[in-house]
Amino acid sequence: MQANSHTEVSANVRPKGRIPGNKGIWVGITCEFLEFSVLFIVYFVARAHFPAEFEHGSARLSTTAGIAITFLMLTSSLLIACAVACVRGGQRTRATWFLVAALLVAIGYPITKYLEIQWNLEHGITGRAGIFFTVYYYLTINHLVHASWGILGIIWVLARNATGAYTAADYVGLESLGSYWHATDMIWLALFTFFYVLS
Repeated sequence: MQANSHTEVSANVRPKGRIPGNKGIWVGITCEFLEFSVLFIVYFVARAHFPAEFEHGSARLSTTAGIAITFLMLTSSLLIACAVACVRGGQRTRATWFLVAALLVAIGYPITKYLEIQWNLEHGITGRAGIFFTVYYYLTINHLVHASWGILGIIWVLARNATGAYTAADYVGLESLGSYWHATDMIWLALFTFFYVLS
């Protein structure tokens, strides 16, 4: 009995200083950050050259859509973190339900983005409506592409977890997905601030 308890504790104790996920996902995350760093530079250069358009552009966007996407991103991140915690605790079935919830919430992002774009077009907000909107579409749709990869990742880890691929001793794949999704989440928070808040 004591030996089993010791094994269970050892499986759940992570070495200090261990980076979550695997090296491959952090290469991907680093590339994502570098890409958006360049895009953020484009944003600030454009803002410096066309201050009036950037000052008034955000007022024309749907703040409701921006807040909704922020809520969906943060909520899905929380649910994925809960799934990781459940797997670490040996609760695979509960982790599966958290992943199902995370997937449903995450899918709300592209749906909301589609509705937002439809609303934009009805109000004459196209990529040709000015430099602000050109930059806005380029960066936010680029982010949507990255988030779509993350959604595919959620489906992948959900399927693997349902078949018992992750255990309290080995959940690196799930943790890697969580790291990627959190990184994508952080980038969205910057985009939300740049386009929907700053004026």
